Amino acid sequence: MSDPASLCDLFYRSVDTFRKPKHLEYKRGGGWRAVSSEEFRRAVEELSLGLAALGVEAGDRVALLSENRPEWAYTDMAALAARAADVPIYPTLTAPQVLYVLKDSEAKVVVVSTPDQAAKVAAVRDQAPHLRHVVGMEEGASFPPGVLRLEEVRETGRARLAERPDAVRQRSAEVRPDDLATIIYTSGTTGDPKGVMLTHANIVFDVKASTAAFAGLHQDDVALSFLPLCHIFERMAEYLMLHHGVTIAYAEGVDQVVGNMAEVRPTLMCSVPRFYEKVHARVLEKVAGDPAWRRRLFRWALRVGSDAFWHRVRKTRPGAALRLQHAVADRLVFKKIRARVGGRIRIFISGGAPLAKEVAEFFGAAGLLILEGYGLSETSPVIALNLRGWRWRSLPTARS
Repeated sequence: MSDPASLCDLFYRSVDTFRKPKHLEYKRGGGWRAVSSEEFRRAVEELSLGLAALGVEAGDRVALLSENRPEWAYTDMAALAARAADVPIYPTLTAPQVLYVLKDSEAKVVVVSTPDQAAKVAAVRDQAPHLRHVVGMEEGASFPPGVLRLEEVRETGRARLAERPDAVRQRSAEVRPDDLATIIYTSGTTGDPKGVMLTHANIVFDVKASTAAFAGLHQDDVALSFLPLCHIFERMAEYLMLHHGVTIAYAEGVDQVVGNMAEVRPTLMCSVPRFYEKVHARVLEKVAGDPAWRRRLFRWALRVGSDAFWHRVRKTRPGAALRLQHAVADRLVFKKIRARVGGRIRIFISGGAPLAKEVAEFFGAAGLLILEGYGLSETSPVIALNLRGWRWRSLPTARS
């Protein structure tokens, strides 16, 4: 596939090329539901024309106050296809903090996930002079008065789409690489949050660069998304997955990640170090409660796994004895650790803070590669990624 020129181009290439029955996944009512490529495209196009009917024009801002979910992706791409820029807002922010972002970005529309998020906006709405509409995502929820439902907006767009089936595709083709795509606000730890303005070209460049680093991403892969999409780390990762046709499964929440991994069995996942630290701590805690012989077995396996890990890092061949020991350790210990995270992980990516050496080595010993990256919102975001000399093709495939 040739390189996309804009994020809209990237989206259309993804849904047109891969035509997957599961482009996105989410859990609702106790079960996982799939969103096909065709459903994804239609949702984006209906919502994009619906936003246009609300007065969203080229250069306008559409704010997003929501947890990770398919509607987040719909709204993101719908706003971009309308030639607007979106403004993601952390769902953990208070009403005054939300107001600051709405005012500073001059958002015309804000799309919220739940009535609780809508209540934050309702509390400050009269202080946001540019805000014209509030749209609620959650079906069947009781939103405050004056909040439009996402399905209503889509219905309006659906009628327009029936009259002009190519309207959104044609409009999105007008997006230029240097057009503003998003404004991402910093945490504000050193004062008022600052809006980082990123163009389509900024983010597409990172998608291209990451593609070069991760040769081997393909449409059989599954990525579990749980880091906030309002942060550029997970946001760029989502575009990277779309570019390669990777299925994106949205976790129910931070506390459900490990359980969701067992259900979805992802092959890829991005996280901050805290997740890896918690998995590491839970394994050690369980081992501490095991009988003495199991604790000795675990310590022996960890030494063997660490030796094998460093042979792989240095691209040296372990001796026959170590290879045999590692096969035994893998069968008795490491296979069970990998099963805790779904059993199919090909690669973890860590960013946002330094990853402790002992944690990285523990995962490496268990056959779980963590690649550590560094970046900034202003660099959209990747600056550097530590590949440690690994070759992607040396890892287990998603089919194994």
